[in-house]
Amino acid sequence: MSREKTLSRKKKAVLMVGAAALVAGTAVMMTGTSQASVACEGLAAALSDNEQFIAGQRANPDAQSAVRIANREAVIEEIGRKQAASGCNAEAGAGDSASAPATPPADSGDARAEGEVVCAGSTVTLSGEGGAPAASSSDFPLGTRLKITNLGNSKSTTVEVASTSGSCVLLNNAAFEEVREAGKFLIREVRIERVG
Repeated sequence: MSREKTLSRKKKAVLMVGAAALVAGTAVMMTGTSQASVACEGLAAALSDNEQFIAGQRANPDAQSAVRIANREAVIEEIGRKQAASGCNAEAGAGDSASAPATPPADSGDARAEGEVVCAGSTVTLSGEGGAPAASSSDFPLGTRLKITNLGNSKSTTVEVASTSGSCVLLNNAAFEEVREAGKFLIREVRIERVG
């Protein structure tokens, strides 16, 4: 009889370990799903913002509208690629501008990090506007200083938000020239920091 009790205790221990592993696996899956959901919602919001900006430019065109629309269409194509790679349903969360992608903390191992990392997952393109290096943004008030680093070539520039746009950050021609890679009109791998 004592042997049966010992076996019974071993079975119970195995079952308890199995149940604990199942609970832990479920928690990991739920966390991954939650993070993916936040990223998909952020991409959907960015898509909606860019589509609205294009519609506004088409409704009230000016001399730079064609350039701005072409840039936004390139951004929309990139968002589509990110949605496909992430397994996002392009319609999930569309139009929900209250949702935003999670912002990771600044990399504490990078001694050059000067400010709070913002607009995680964003791409940067040019607005087509002239003048001294500056930026436009839908997320930051006028006067906000942003450091833009192109991770593809390690070039960076610090600019001030001088106007509003439909994207997290658009650089004018002068600022974009400071960080661009030859022949490219879109910076896909970028670090955007709010500084000062």
